[in-house]
Amino acid sequence: MYFYMPAKVYCENNCVRKHAKELASFGKKALIVTGKHSAFQNGSIADVQAALDDHGVASAVFNEVEENPSVDTVMKGRDRGIAEEADFVIGIGGGSPMDAAKAIALMIRQKDAGADYLYDSTALTDALPVVCIPTTCGTGSEVTAVSVLTRSNLRSKGSIPHKIFPRLSLLDGRYLLSAPRRVIADTSYDALCHLYESWLNTKATDCSRMCVDAGLKVWRRSRKAVYNGTDLTLENCNDMLLASMFAGIAIAHTATTLPHGMSYPVTVETGMPHGKACGYFLTGYLRETDPGETAYLLNAAGFADIDALEDHYRATCGRDEVPVPVLLKSISSTLGSPAKLALAPFGVTEAALYRIAGL
Repeated sequence: MYFYMPAKVYCENNCVRKHAKELASFGKKALIVTGKHSAFQNGSIADVQAALDDHGVASAVFNEVEENPSVDTVMKGRDRGIAEEADFVIGIGGGSPMDAAKAIALMIRQKDAGADYLYDSTALTDALPVVCIPTTCGTGSEVTAVSVLTRSNLRSKGSIPHKIFPRLSLLDGRYLLSAPRRVIADTSYDALCHLYESWLNTKATDCSRMCVDAGLKVWRRSRKAVYNGTDLTLENCNDMLLASMFAGIAIAHTATTLPHGMSYPVTVETGMPHGKACGYFLTGYLRETDPGETAYLLNAAGFADIDALEDHYRATCGRDEVPVPVLLKSISSTLGSPAKLALAPFGVTEAALYRIAGL
């Protein structure tokens, strides 16, 4: 059994300012990687800039990361980081900015390399230090080494082979309070999928399942607030961030399996948000797995059965109709991924994938 978690995490209110000295310790100039709006609205980028200023560390902002970040955006961020002479990278936001930050930190080191370096599994993984500050509650990227990018020219989405753990992650539920409810719903389902897919996984261990157990208990505490649309409390937000973190630690050891693998074509082809796309396949996946394990996981998250989980998904995320050709692409791409198939704890057949896809 193997357990490795090098990311140092603080999870508390005002943690960016409380740990400003440590945040500023990674270099002389930070490239802050984020999206266009949310980090400015929720106060996270102001907190980071103030913390760096207090310790004489300069910063530059690259705020062009889109949802499902592209390789082109990573290369543009790399060029900005080189021009600014940044020596560490801070990712602020959901999974997209944090994943992009890891890839940008890698490519800043490879000043003369092209984008193909991102997908060269034989190349050296040498990246600038990365700090992550999540402002959504699903990705877990703040505690994983994964960077998921979109290759626009191939109309595909997936992880790069380079493994880049953040050195430091700062989790503050205050940054979730202003997030749109659709974002909270989507990302909370991403966390739930991480938890379920990590448990129902051929790489699951006692240590990874320990994290799943903890994550489900915390996720359950605030699921009703997400479900019924009431105003989120700071306690709700901290719970959801913590659940996402536990889920991230779990998948850092097992990786995700079929719902995530099948979701990528749906996201690329229809624009469906990531967590919602994963949730689209979750109930079908659970119906294929061991009934005893499934019952345990459902109960741990507060669901009486699979139908109750499906009702919750429809109420929080909504079940859109995905065009059949897109679902067929999900099936074919998954069948073409032996590594992903090997993680499912049952013999995956084409017929099983059709059932999971609802066809």
